[in-house]
Formats: sequence, structure tokens, C-alpha cells
Amino acid sequence: MKILGISAFYHDSAAALIDGGEIIAAAQEERFSRKKHDANFPTQAIRFCLEEGGCSLKELDVIAFYDKPFLKFERLLETYYGFAPKGVRSFIKSMPVWLNEKLFIKKKIFDELKKIESFDKKKIKLLFPEHHLSHAASAFYPSPFKKAAIITLDGVGEWATTSMCIGDGNGIKLLKEMHFPHSVGLLYSAFTYFLGFKVNSGEYKLMGLAPYGNPNSERVKEFIKIIKKKFITLYDDGSVWLEQKYFNYATGLEMTQNYAWEKLLKIKKRNPEDPLLQIHCDLAWAIQNITEEVVLKMAIHVQEVTGLKKLCLAGGVALNCVANGKLIEEKIFDEIYIQPAAGDAGGSLGSALASHYIYFEKERELNFPDAMKGSYLGNYFHSFEIEKFIKKQKAVAQKLDDEKLYQYLAEELSQGKIVGWFQGRMEFGPRALGARSILGDPRNSDMQKQLNLKIKYRESFRPFAPSVLEEDAHLYFEGIHQSPYMLQVHQVKGEHWEKIPENYSSLTMKEKLYEDRSVLPAITHVDFSARVQTVSRKTNPKYWDLLQAFKKKTGLGMLVNTSFNVRGEPIVCTPSDAYACFMNTEMDILVVENYLFLKSEQPEWHNRKKWEQQFELD
Repeated sequence: MKILGISAFYHDSAAALIDGGEIIAAAQEERFSRKKHDANFPTQAIRFCLEEGGCSLKELDVIAFYDKPFLKFERLLETYYGFAPKGVRSFIKSMPVWLNEKLFIKKKIFDELKKIESFDKKKIKLLFPEHHLSHAASAFYPSPFKKAAIITLDGVGEWATTSMCIGDGNGIKLLKEMHFPHSVGLLYSAFTYFLGFKVNSGEYKLMGLAPYGNPNSERVKEFIKIIKKKFITLYDDGSVWLEQKYFNYATGLEMTQNYAWEKLLKIKKRNPEDPLLQIHCDLAWAIQNITEEVVLKMAIHVQEVTGLKKLCLAGGVALNCVANGKLIEEKIFDEIYIQPAAGDAGGSLGSALASHYIYFEKERELNFPDAMKGSYLGNYFHSFEIEKFIKKQKAVAQKLDDEKLYQYLAEELSQGKIVGWFQGRMEFGPRALGARSILGDPRNSDMQKQLNLKIKYRESFRPFAPSVLEEDAHLYFEGIHQSPYMLQVHQVKGEHWEKIPENYSSLTMKEKLYEDRSVLPAITHVDFSARVQTVSRKTNPKYWDLLQAFKKKTGLGMLVNTSFNVRGEPIVCTPSDAYACFMNTEMDILVVENYLFLKSEQPEWHNRKKWEQQFELD
């Protein structure tokens, strides 16, 4: 049975294809359209999935959409009615979009699919699982657990903003839901907005900024007190009540009531590109700390209610890898599985899996370590395609066998060179996992600054993640077993720390940033943490071999790994995307499969200024 799952029309549109329960392909539309967080119908992603599955639309048994638009529309109308006359401007602006695009969703889907190829819509069943069921299914069904608790947390689906479920065999049973406008995800996004970052995009910046806050300062304590007293009520089960007079997302065009926030917090709303001050770091620390408390309370509650010792996580808040790390550290559950495409993109996969197992009641077979295939579910390129691209670009490249390539790269990386690494199938989800990555030496104290300012063109405070051989991870990080999807933060072991000043916690953001904290300065964040990816020979043999070659050269089986893109650009999708990014940054080497490109050998490239203006700020 072939099922195509689709998520679209909000943010991070995507498509996924399953066949007999097996995940065949999955990809976000942004990778093909080159528009970050693209919300449009995922036409190109669907084309890729069909091609990878060797099938046409006519051969599909089911098309599943990741939520129920009529329920969303009901929520929209009831919310505006409940807050009336407030929100009239927002209502007038949103109604035409809903009426033209989102309300008549069946027609919209079929019209868009007809642009791909002709088919008889009467022969294809169209299903609409609920949004949080799609999230829950995306985490539970690919997991290696026969039975597990499930928590999904995001901004909002139809009405639900959080759900607690039990997954058992091929079924998912809902236990509890939290409903709009009360939402952990929207709370975090409100602070993202107030601190000058883009909602549905900049939340990871807020997470990266938080460790620069001073947890021992009176200001941080006061922020936490104000948030808990005025903005939210936090209950023992992890549910939250948001005081709506301080928020504007329900009916307005902004997330917060800025004047009220500024008066209470004694801080002006930050505009994008304004300088980041210590007070911003302290506010980020406060809301991150509260978010972690919410997640821990939810986990404790669902464990007590279900008695289960395995947990699955999905929804946008499940991408908060700091909270995930704390959850693992607390050992509330024996095992935790997090969907690597935990946000709305993963809803496409979840809707397909929910249709297969719940609607059609198909039997479920467990896969170990999971069914996601390392999340390498996107497109890939053969030698003849790469050579065609080289000729078209008039690029200069040489093809090397694996051993020579890895030896050469290990040497160059150890000398401080930065490498664009384009290998195999593209990753599904927001993280680069060694298929579309930029790599560097984690021992290099200048590497974080180089990558941020000369390659990524982004804020210097943002940390970078390590990719480490799975079998070596325990040598460098506390409490780690496996972290294949870069969704957990762990502390760097104390034996690798450098001596820091006694007043370290009270240092300014800039002072902390340029203080060498460990013998692995490029991947050690200011709180001695790292967002770790463990690399398995089974799921990514080429990346594992490169790490082994680097270990043979340096004694360290670890590299800095950041996504292959510049600020505001989606992760590269094709060799042409990779080459353009390589030529327009200060990257030294590009590797596309076994083809090696050296910057010094390439023909002259066009004006970089155009490139820097091509993408919106993220």
C-alpha cells in the first residue's frame, strides 16, 4: 500500500512516501524551492518522492494531509468571536487567505496535484489525521518501541497545543490535550519575537543565546518571577495557562503586547539586527529555564499516569535539544526517541503512517535502531549527474577513491581548512547529519568565529555541533549513549575543560564567547555543553570513515558539523547549490561524493554581494 503524506500552507511544507509501512522518501519543499521554511504546496517534494518510489499519482492508494483545516477554521472563528471586537484588523487580513486557500483544502490539493500529472481523484482516498496525531505517529511508529508514552508539543495544531498519548502496537490512544491559546510553543515563540528573532525560525537562536545569561544574577531571578506571576500559571502536570492580556497572537498581527512587556520586564523590545546585550541573554536564560521545567513536569506526569519507561517526542518544541538533554539527564524514562523532523515537516510522514496503521489497521514490525534510515530520506546524485554539472559550471574537480579522499581531507581539516561535504541522500528535518554539512576541526579555537562570520554570515554567538564516532562519544560527553539526530545537548566531560576565571558566570557575552573553555573550543558552548551527533558506521559509512581518518591523523574521532548553507538559505539540495555556496563563501574545499573541488583552482565567480542579498534574514 502506497501512501503519500503532505504538510503545507503554514510553514515547512513537506512530502513523504511510504510503501507497506516502509519509509521510502521524505523531503521539505524549501530544499527545492530555495525559500526557507517554504509554506507553499510541496509540488517539487512530491515529484521527488514519487520518482524515488518509482510510482505515479495513479498508483497511490491514499493521500494524507497532516491536519484538519475545518477544525482549524472553527478555532479561528471561535477565537475571533471570543475576543471581539479586538482583532478586527487581523480577522480581515486572514479571512481571504482561509477562504481562497485553506478552507477548500480538498479542491486545493487535487488542483495542485493535477499540475504534476493527471489522475482520477475518485480512485484516490484523501485522509485528514489531526495535527497532533500526525506528530505522535511520526515519532511512535518509526521508533523501536512496541509500547511507549508520547508527548507532542508545538505552537498549535487545530485546537491542541500539547498532547499526551500511549502508543501500543499499531494504535495510539489520546490521554490528555492542552488547547489554544495556552501553548508552550507559543510562549517560547513570544519571547523569540520580543528578543528580535523571527517566529517559526529564530527559536533555535533563543536557545543558543540562553547560556550567555547569568543564572545567579538577581535580574534572571526577577525575570523568572515576573513570567511565572504575570504571564503564565504553571501546573504540576506541566500544563500552562497564558494570561492573554499580555499576548497578541490569538487575534493580532504580533506575538506580544509590547508595551505591557516592556513595562513589566523593564526592557525594550529588541529589533532584528539590534546589538545583543546582557539583559537579552538573561531574559533568554529565564524562558529557556521555564521551558525546561515545563517539559520535565510533563514527562514526570505522563510517566506516572502511564507507568511506561519509554517515551516518544515530536512537535516543534521537541527540537529544543537543551530541554531534551535535561530530560535524558533526569532519567525519568529509560529510553527516549525523538522524531528528527519533529516540526511541521515531519507531519507529512506522520499523516502517512497514521493512515497506514490506524485507518487501515496494518500490523507493525519494529525496526532497530529505528525506521528512519538515519533520516537520509532525500535526493542523491550519481556520478554522471555530477560530471554533467561540472561541465556546465566549467568547474575544476578531480575524482579520488575513498581512501585517498579521506586521507587528504583529514590532513586539510587538521590544518584548519573548512570543507563543504555533500554525500548520499539529503537529510529530512532541520539538522545536517553528514550528508549536507560544512566541516571543521573542533580543536581550532578560531573555528567558531570563522564559520559564523566567514562562511555562515551569521551572529557570532551561535554555537556549533560536534559529529563524533558513536563508539567514542562517551570519552568526551557526559551521559551519552546514542544521539544520531543531533537532538540532545550533553555536557563536555570535565577532564577536557580549560581553567576559566572565577567570575566566569558574570562575564559579558563577548568575554564568554572568546574564552577558551575546553580542548575542543569550536564545539564547547559557553555553558560547557554541546549538541552532539553520534555517527554510526551502519547509517552513514562514508561520514564514519572520514571521522576515522581524522582520528588516525589527530587522535580525535570528531569534527565540527554545521548545515551546508549561508544565513537565511535552506540547506543545499543539489551539487549546483553546493558549488554556489562554496564559491560565495570563504570555504576552502568542496567534496561532492568522490569529486574534490579546491577553491584555488576554480574559475572566477560572480559578485558575492548579490548572494548575500538573495536570502531573507532567518
